[in-house]
Amino acid sequence: MAVLSRFRWSIRLATILTLMALIPSLAFAASANASSSPQHESLVQMSSDPFTNSNSQHATEVEPDVYSYGQTVVATFQQGRFSTGGASDNGWATSHDGGKTWVHGSLPDLTIYSGGKAYHRASDPVVVYDARHKTWIISSYIFDEIANPNAVAVSLSKDDGLTWSKPVIIVQNSTGIFFDKDWITCDNTPSSPYYGHCYDQWDTFINNKQYNLIQVSTSTDGGLTWSKPATTADKANGTGGQPVVQPDGRVIIPILGETPKIYYVASFISTNGGKSWSKLIKVSFQKVLPEEPRMRTNYGDPTAAIDSSGKVYLIWNDCRFEKGCTANDLVMTTSTDGLTWTPVARIPIDPIGSGVDHFNPAIAARTFNGSTHLALTYYYFPDTNCSVSTCKLDVGFISSTDGGKTWQNKEQLAGPMKLDWLAKTTRGYFAGDYIGTTILPDDDALPVIEVATPPSGGLLHEATYTTPEDALSLSGV
Repeated sequence: MAVLSRFRWSIRLATILTLMALIPSLAFAASANASSSPQHESLVQMSSDPFTNSNSQHATEVEPDVYSYGQTVVATFQQGRFSTGGASDNGWATSHDGGKTWVHGSLPDLTIYSGGKAYHRASDPVVVYDARHKTWIISSYIFDEIANPNAVAVSLSKDDGLTWSKPVIIVQNSTGIFFDKDWITCDNTPSSPYYGHCYDQWDTFINNKQYNLIQVSTSTDGGLTWSKPATTADKANGTGGQPVVQPDGRVIIPILGETPKIYYVASFISTNGGKSWSKLIKVSFQKVLPEEPRMRTNYGDPTAAIDSSGKVYLIWNDCRFEKGCTANDLVMTTSTDGLTWTPVARIPIDPIGSGVDHFNPAIAARTFNGSTHLALTYYYFPDTNCSVSTCKLDVGFISSTDGGKTWQNKEQLAGPMKLDWLAKTTRGYFAGDYIGTTILPDDDALPVIEVATPPSGGLLHEATYTTPEDALSLSGV
């Protein structure tokens, strides 16, 4: 097994610039955006970085997530990426017509660049809808580059994703304690005993101790208040968790478990509405070909989705099926209880030995006409034997209409992109540690991705895109 070491990007001192006024929201429609990206004429631009502060990179948007409820779709992403971590703010884009048209903006008061006073950078945006309280919730990690106070916070929308509240702080700490990789979900099953419970999970990193303590907080009032952070029963370490909720209220959190210098895919559960959590359960070993230093990606953090029956689909990038670990495939396991998992299977996107390197997957699941449909978006290098100057980055998509037993032919959504078109970090070029995918009620998949075109005028052009309506119809209807 390849042994990987994880480290935190450093937060460097910087001069605090004058507070930038938040640029008003703009509306985007599919017909208005084809000309803005001639390289990707079939894509729809949802947003672009509005900031101009000189200490971060413009125009860059990275690390998108997306959630849909009915015909409303909300996406979130970083805007104005700093090379040393975080962004000028986290942004949002909302559609009320299943992705035909979009409005977008930046979260208010999250950082000093959007009207806030305490925090200088934002990161790790994730979005969910709380059906019981009719509230959209975006979770963020925010921090100050000087004195290092940092927090996990949520922004709330009561008007279907059009305006957002000032941040509600879930947990905050000062120098020496840092948070990372928050992820949020809500129990949206009316028959569940915990209908309306929302769960935000992250890991806590204590400086000089080099571990990531798994923590979870629960809200029962639409994100207005949150419980004291809880740990797993064994106070386990891990990162990159993605909570999902079964119809009976059981919460399952797949995560990348951590022991000294070793990472493995794991999970833990709660059956009492987040009052307590189980021990960490090992799902599988993990073997990953790192993308660094060419490109910063996650280290094989799993992506999770759940269907209407409560079956969980867990996918990550892994090189175990490739001789010599020369490229990453995408692999999958499933579970009906979060405790036992099926044997890890390779998703046949490309032949074994093809040299195609797949990473940063995003899975979505929806039950349609009695069958589980899966939509899987990912980034890939067509030839992993490449350098920073020669790598070509593409975005791919593949789907299944039988719960992953068989898969349709892959599709290329975007690319090729050169790596130096992307935001730069201390660990390589960056599109995000994750991307987003959802499936709408009409069985259309809607991926949310970051796509870059050649820089011009001293600016990068890395923005948030999706596919047009009906472009990715899983059932062909």
